[in-house]
Amino acid sequence: MAKKTIIYNNNHFEIAYEILNPKATTACVILHGWGSNKNIMKKGFGSYLNEYKHIYIDLPGFGSSTTDVALTTKEYAKIIQLFLEHLHVNATIAIGHSFGGKVATLLNPELLVLVASAGVVVPKTTTTKFKIQTFKLLKNLGLSSLRNYFVASDAKNLPEQMYTTFKNVVDEDFSYGFSSFTNTALLFWGKNDTATPLETTKVIQKIIPKSTLYTYNGDHYFFLQHQEDIARKIREQYERI
Repeated sequence: MAKKTIIYNNNHFEIAYEILNPKATTACVILHGWGSNKNIMKKGFGSYLNEYKHIYIDLPGFGSSTTDVALTTKEYAKIIQLFLEHLHVNATIAIGHSFGGKVATLLNPELLVLVASAGVVVPKTTTTKFKIQTFKLLKNLGLSSLRNYFVASDAKNLPEQMYTTFKNVVDEDFSYGFSSFTNTALLFWGKNDTATPLETTKVIQKIIPKSTLYTYNGDHYFFLQHQEDIARKIREQYERI
């Protein structure tokens, strides 16, 4: 693992990363989802697509990468783009899982690979709405220290800047990002995904004109069981571009 310091908006970010197949000329940038890190993506793709240079990155605030400020999806993309410029690399192929899918989209690669990407707002359940309203009431009463009893599991025990980041990105309507992407996209989804349900990808498929959807048995991390087939489809699609 290596680290590189990136300065964005006068803030310093230590970006942890790992490169596989460094002599390959075509770069494949691989981004993890919320609450995860580069290691799970390396577990998924590290043994495949060896003809490409793999760049695994811990997004700021996750794994071994740092941030002292709250961020938006657009700011994540700008930081990663600066990081790639420091490495003198273009994101020819970008693979993004869940939240990483939104960041990967904004990198505007030649081939975008969305793996159970976030970005389509799913209506909240009645229970979730009740928890939100209850916490707002307690916060107004000065009891914000009870936050962990009411927030989603992905937001528990987060430092303040990451909790604000979570609120910035979790309910974001990312249709602006998908609609601005005009290159080729592959969409891979698990049929039993409850974090980014299968119906959300059908929305994305309509927004991105040159997109193809493939579904697999499994949940939000289905790709860990279907790496070989996903890699084959990525290779075949890139060779047609």
